[in-house]
Amino acid sequence: MTSLADEIRGYVVAEFLDGEDTADLTAEFDLIDNGVVDSLGVVRIVSYLSRTYAIPIDDIPLTPDNFRSIGAISAFVEATAKTAA
Repeated sequence: MTSLADEIRGYVVAEFLDGEDTADLTAEFDLIDNGVVDSLGVVRIVSYLSRTYAIPIDDIPLTPDNFRSIGAISAFVEATAKTAA
């Protein structure tokens, strides 16, 4: 079974790192500081999260810390899902 973090990692690899070495892409790898994701990338991730996990766009704060790493994105989705349940 694929974990939430694995799903998000797969999306990040496919959308932002296609064909690049992803060995360093751990759950805590800083996507923003390392130039993997920029402000437009954050918007693309928000759109993906909204579509994939049925999170209303209005419920997703555009706080960079929520999107800084795969671990942070996963934690945000899990917290949001618990709030909605």
